[in-house]
Amino acid sequence: MSTTAEPIRPLSTAIRTGLAVSGAVSAVIGLLILIWPGHTAVVVTAIIAAYAIVAGLVYVALGVFATALGGWARVGHLILGVLFVAGGVVAFTRLGATTAALFVFVGVLIGILWIIEGVAALITLGAARFKLPTLLFALLSIVVGIILLFSPLYSVVLWLWLGIALLVLGIIQIVRAITWNRRGARRGTDA
Repeated sequence: MSTTAEPIRPLSTAIRTGLAVSGAVSAVIGLLILIWPGHTAVVVTAIIAAYAIVAGLVYVALGVFATALGGWARVGHLILGVLFVAGGVVAFTRLGATTAALFVFVGVLIGILWIIEGVAALITLGAARFKLPTLLFALLSIVVGIILLFSPLYSVVLWLWLGIALLVLGIIQIVRAITWNRRGARRGTDA
């Protein structure tokens, strides 16, 4: 093994773990919404805020440390990460108001973030060893983000769409983590 790949291996493992954890958190939130829709508003708001912060930190790390990514991919990951962290912090600091306006705040915030996340995944598609999970994640992220932006914001349908979307996107994010190209990750080209 070359000495240049050794420092990257822990980073690759950390990124895979980060993707898997953010996917698992997303899937759990989706299940909670679908199982207990009336009792999970405050808890789900806090979990979504935590998810946004964790996912944001993962994307910031990708933007900062994945030096082999192109400039635009790194900038996109940095912007996405900052938006995720900012959204999570705002949700935590105004948890009561955010819960009261859950459909408006979370629906619009997550919709915008998923569109950006989908675009960021599309940017890195060429470098992905297994393109299908990344393409599927990107397309679903963009489509569900648009649906969340333009759905009636106070309907039960939006709440259920959010639960279904979080569950499906979480599972796909876990698949992305599992299929992470170790060789490409050493080069820093797979995200």
